[in-house]
Amino acid sequence: MLSILELSAVLLTLSAVLGWINHKYLPMPHTIGLLVMSVAASLILVIIDAAVPDRHLFDALTNAMLQIDFSAVVMDGMLAFLLFAGSLHVDLGKLRERAAPVAILATFGTVVSTFIVGAGFWLTAKLLGQPIPIAWALVFGALISPTDPVAVLATLKNVKVPQSLEVEMQGESLFNDGVGIVVFTVMLLFATGDTGERTTVSAISELLIVEAGGGILLGVLTGVIAYWAMRLIDDYAVEVLISLALVTATYAIAQRLHVSGPLAVVAAGLLIGYHAPRKAMSDRTQTYVFGLWTLIDEILNSVLFLLIGLEVLVLKFDVTAMVIAAITIPVVLIARLAAVGIPALVSWSSELMSTRNVPFLTWAGIRGGISVALALSVPDSPSKSVILAGTYAVVLFSIIVQGSTLGFLARKTILKRQT
Repeated sequence: MLSILELSAVLLTLSAVLGWINHKYLPMPHTIGLLVMSVAASLILVIIDAAVPDRHLFDALTNAMLQIDFSAVVMDGMLAFLLFAGSLHVDLGKLRERAAPVAILATFGTVVSTFIVGAGFWLTAKLLGQPIPIAWALVFGALISPTDPVAVLATLKNVKVPQSLEVEMQGESLFNDGVGIVVFTVMLLFATGDTGERTTVSAISELLIVEAGGGILLGVLTGVIAYWAMRLIDDYAVEVLISLALVTATYAIAQRLHVSGPLAVVAAGLLIGYHAPRKAMSDRTQTYVFGLWTLIDEILNSVLFLLIGLEVLVLKFDVTAMVIAAITIPVVLIARLAAVGIPALVSWSSELMSTRNVPFLTWAGIRGGISVALALSVPDSPSKSVILAGTYAVVLFSIIVQGSTLGFLARKTILKRQT
């Protein structure tokens, strides 16, 4: 069994080597290139292992991957740092201006998508002779519906769109996790038969208010404390340390208080990113703080996308599950179209949301590591293998295909109208 140091060394070395190869020889964006190469390498290893079943040539690597609790690594480790790094660079002033569409996409869009995907997933499995309970289908709908902030923010680095639209996408991806995780939690209660008082309308509403509202309030409180601490001194080393303490402490407290950790660090990041450079940080401190978080974002993104690709080594899917997964991809795209299209149609005569942006926003619904982490956290059941297959199919398609073609779509739709 590899030690923590050895595992870290393997992942960082692979990230560095594959990142170098991508930068030197391939035209793909960094994170997409890492994912493509890690998936390709995993599939090659799986094929070789299947061709020589008695040799087990890659047991060491497979066992190393089995040591990694992907769900815990993402949800209890990387996510806090990645969300803070992403929110740090979002313009809070612009986000306030687009607060209404962001709230609609993050709440209404997530819920609508959950039920459309769940119904489509259930019907597809039934027609293909591998029926799953509707409750488990809705669990899949809940975990796959939120757009992934890490994947969306990584993709936006390589896509040029109008600032208002970029802020909408950033805001939606940063805030819909809270809604998505609450919906996922509720659907999981139904699926596992753990119903009762916790699944009444009042209990669900209370859970949403406490999780989401409590997380945002906690993030604002810790963000204000960190902001004032930075304002009272001018020492870049200490202020960098404050930013690191802010993220870890906020997320840890959120878990203890059972409020949304993701929303808490997003709120703290937005506050620090907007107010601290104006009144609390010198130019030198800004260089170090924002430089550090840019590097953290790049490094953790690299490792996360590598891990998503390498997880193929330890997942077992049957043929029927893979067919269901392939059909699920257009189902998720249709659900995304409804999630962004219905609000746009309702508000077509106002400036709230534009129907002209619907095709782009539909294709920009990138899913990523959070969906995979939630799928892996699902308790063992006959439906889990189908859920995992559907999750991986959607995540790989959205990151590789949608992510790599989003810039082209933006040039042909959004930017073409401005010329």
